[in-house]
Amino acid sequence: MQPQELAKKIAAGKSPSVIDVRTGFEFKAGHIPGAINAPVWKILLRLVSLPKDKHTEMVVLCELGPRAVMGKALLGLFGYQNTTLLDGHMSAWRRLGLPQEQ
Repeated sequence: MQPQELAKKIAAGKSPSVIDVRTGFEFKAGHIPGAINAPVWKILLRLVSLPKDKHTEMVVLCELGPRAVMGKALLGLFGYQNTTLLDGHMSAWRRLGLPQEQ
């Protein structure tokens, strides 16, 4: 999903679940509004609260991409069927000047 498309969905109140797999430190420094902080290791050990519905639309991101690919793969192994990656990840979101929370 393109960052601008996600920003429009968030602004319209129709946001998918945004799964940010960066570390807690990175997340606290700035994240997409409404995002769930779910580092890959927490997904693996099931230590993060994820949507119960396995068909929930989810957008997965990290800073540059590799961790998000791993997170998306793990979510798929756990039965989530409607996941996509954020194009350009958090670095693109920030570069475009889109809203962030801290």
